[in-house]
Amino acid sequence: MLTNQQAYRDYLQKEKNYSLHTVAAYLKDLSEFEQFLKHRDDDAALEQVAYGQIRSWVVELVEKGILNTSINRKISSLKSFYKFLLKTKQIELNPLQKHKSLKTPKKVQIPFSEKELEMVFDENDYPDDFEGIRNRLIIELFYTTGMRRAELISLEISNFSPYAKTLKVLGKRNKERILPLLDCTVALLNSYLEVRKTFVGSSSGNLLILNKNGHKVSETFVYRLINNYFSNVSEKVKKSPHVLRHTFATHLLNNGADLNSVKELLGHASLSSTQIYTHSSLSELKRVYQDAHPRSQK
Repeated sequence: MLTNQQAYRDYLQKEKNYSLHTVAAYLKDLSEFEQFLKHRDDDAALEQVAYGQIRSWVVELVEKGILNTSINRKISSLKSFYKFLLKTKQIELNPLQKHKSLKTPKKVQIPFSEKELEMVFDENDYPDDFEGIRNRLIIELFYTTGMRRAELISLEISNFSPYAKTLKVLGKRNKERILPLLDCTVALLNSYLEVRKTFVGSSSGNLLILNKNGHKVSETFVYRLINNYFSNVSEKVKKSPHVLRHTFATHLLNNGADLNSVKELLGHASLSSTQIYTHSSLSELKRVYQDAHPRSQK
């Protein structure tokens, strides 16, 4: 019979489809906390821990000189584990339910990590209704296409081709580009269109992303949505659609994508030359994109 930790590992690998690196990081943090508990009490069990014990671990980490950002990441790993135990009915109360992250100094703007993205897709509740599916779709589109905020707001339903798995975007200077879509993004778009039709009806026009009143969303709304969701998982100072755009590019490059292909996906003006376009066909972009994006297997 599997232990809770083994079941948790399988859950991360098979159900959440996390990378081996991310799974190892989660389990390492969990093991460190378990060692802390055993050092104080041989009979201590992760399933029976109280918040006071976790708080004591935090104090010990602070005294060892561990940075607050690193401590917050370790606690995030514990949160994920206890959420799993709660989901599988191994515990009745999450000991970290009311925990507040340690304060951290302001940092230079940097992209989100793969772990932070996995957390924002995993640890936040997305209700199975119009607003819940729409919110998840907005985050998904930013992270899996790298589009700009203005581009997302102006998307029309007709821009989406479920069969070709593409999305046509109108960029700066009215320059159009066609973006390949991951299977998970296509599925989410289809789900959103179904609930959108039920929620706002056919009189809402052709705009893809709508607010709860059936109208066009504002730039402020989109910014606040991204900021709110990522505030739950990241201590970065800047949490915006533009950071997600940078994150998209960074993660593709880190996973081996060609720089010119990524720049074309982003629609940068420097890629408008004939030479660039003749060397980067849509089919090649699709291949690079599917192979390189962290969520391509979701």
